[in-house]
Amino acid sequence: MNEIARSNLRVKLGHMVSVHSCSNIKYGERIHELPLDDTIEGIDGNLFEAFLKPYFSDSYRPVKKGDLFLVRGGMRSVEFKVIETDPAECCLVAPHTEVYFKGEPVKREDEERLDDVGYEDIGGVRKQLEQIRELVELPFRHHQLFKTLIKPPKWILLYGPLGTGKTLLARVITNETGCFFYCINGPEIMSKMAGESESNLREAFKEAQENSPSIIFIDEIDSIAPNREKTNGERRIFSQLLTLMDGLKSRSHVIVIEVTNRPNSIDPALRRFGRFDKEIDIGVPDEVGRLEVLRIHTKNMKLSEDVNLEKVAKATHGCVGADLAALCTEAALQCIREKLDVIDLEDDIIDAEILNSMSATDQHFNIAIETSNPSALRETIVEVPNVG
Repeated sequence: MNEIARSNLRVKLGHMVSVHSCSNIKYGERIHELPLDDTIEGIDGNLFEAFLKPYFSDSYRPVKKGDLFLVRGGMRSVEFKVIETDPAECCLVAPHTEVYFKGEPVKREDEERLDDVGYEDIGGVRKQLEQIRELVELPFRHHQLFKTLIKPPKWILLYGPLGTGKTLLARVITNETGCFFYCINGPEIMSKMAGESESNLREAFKEAQENSPSIIFIDEIDSIAPNREKTNGERRIFSQLLTLMDGLKSRSHVIVIEVTNRPNSIDPALRRFGRFDKEIDIGVPDEVGRLEVLRIHTKNMKLSEDVNLEKVAKATHGCVGADLAALCTEAALQCIREKLDVIDLEDDIIDAEILNSMSATDQHFNIAIETSNPSALRETIVEVPNVG
């Protein structure tokens, strides 16, 4: 079940869903659909021809009144809501079905976003994701498993190079579990005023326990807990963190995820056995992982038939997730540059038909690859001098 179906059903991964066959679904005579306002900002023209008509053409898609669905076209994605269906609440959109598309766009306030990150939106870290799900989802969803066997995990350290998706992993877990999320940025929490930083930490842990199940996310933990042998910095915040770690109740349904790209800079007292339940290395993705990331970042892009993502994955050795995201953005920019002659830069609105005509080609990706600078190889590049 994809994320759109889960969103419409109001369920998350791990929930039990019963599936029944429906043999009496009728063909729709008329359906009324409207876009969500924040997804059509900057788009003008015939949205029906550019988005809805290709989406429903000869596809016999099922629709249900009140459901949201996502349509990808050109370099944009537009969300639509099913307002009315005739003759029944559920129907199939057949070639003779009239798709009615008039009215003011639906306001976002009361609708759940379909583009919130989920497990399908993170690639190259499948093994690590399985570990984190075991450590986080199991205690939250099935806490009875830990009542008689072992104490549930409380502290997880994610480490690895910049841009590998450590922060995204924490966001994904939070969205999929639906738990309370409290983010602490290491450098920002440091205060010159005596006692203020410690107070902020205590308040964060108190609020998380009051809203459990919850996740406390501490970014750049190395700035709060630096190695005492290598720095003479302030120790009061670190001492407070250790106190909070040791005082966190095993049954409080609070899990702390800490992130760093410099694990060796963290004080050994924080990493000793009994504090961190698990340390997980989020490394540089291999070719299969890079292909997963590329497919994720191009799912909202219109790709030409000559684009071979497998070839792009092979040509991007050493690239982390952030590099591949930048590469896809550069390929899209190459496509946009070619259309600048038909785009009015003074106008805030772009015609929907122009958007629908844009697609990234193999050449666009080749140019993007040539200009890319893989993060994992930046420190190993050697320049050979010309001594001839």
